[in-house]
Amino acid sequence: MGRILDHVLYRTTVAGRQKIPSAGPLIFASNHLSYLDGPVMVGASPRYMHVLVKQQMFRGFLGWVLRTSGQIPVDRGGDRRALQNAKAVLDRGGCIGILPEGSRGSGDASSGSSGVAWLALNSGAAVVPVAVLGTRISGEHKDKLPPLGRRFHVVFGEPVMVSRAPGVSGRVSMDRAAEEIRLRLASHVQAAIAATGQPLPQDDSIPGPGRKVEPGGTVEQDQASDPDSTDQQTVQYKTNQHPTEHTAGPYPTDQPSTDQHEGQQP
Repeated sequence: MGRILDHVLYRTTVAGRQKIPSAGPLIFASNHLSYLDGPVMVGASPRYMHVLVKQQMFRGFLGWVLRTSGQIPVDRGGDRRALQNAKAVLDRGGCIGILPEGSRGSGDASSGSSGVAWLALNSGAAVVPVAVLGTRISGEHKDKLPPLGRRFHVVFGEPVMVSRAPGVSGRVSMDRAAEEIRLRLASHVQAAIAATGQPLPQDDSIPGPGRKVEPGGTVEQDQASDPDSTDQQTVQYKTNQHPTEHTAGPYPTDQPSTDQHEGQQP
């Protein structure tokens, strides 16, 4: 499906394929602009990947396509199993696709989840930053698909390895790795913009169905109109011993915390 989107329905220019290792576990981490970012990234990659996709997408014909193609459903209410399934793919030497920003937005990687860091630290897989540009431009709402025939750009960056520092707790290591990955992705997106000439959308507050613009330009979301407004990578994970919700990017902790505040969301 990704290749059809890239080269039949749209026109996709791909750069940086030579930077992708031909073997071994990899995590492809992309910025997030529109519904098409995941499949467009899959279609541009020389290696097949399993993408973490929100559970609500696994319905009807699309759900059948996602299941048969090996994509991984994610329950936003709390889903350790999704991350463990993704780690199992990496342990076999496969590839995982993830959009750390969590929801469709400006695509500048100004925020990111910790799920990608948990996978990288616990599998030893390298993280490949991916810039997807053109899937949404200024003037388009993030819930709308781009017109057919548009030019997309997919740029793969140099793989990034993260590791734990000796004597550092699991939570601190996770936070440091997540921030390192986010900064690398943000820097890569800016370099891709400079190389392709394709800017990010500058008006992320265009109202869509169930939304209204409040004074000051902020967008108020009508949850009753759009119950699935949160996109692919927003997952919540609750530990058994210390119930804590990680709404910005959940992960199961790999070692117990020695600080009663350490496992809480800052």
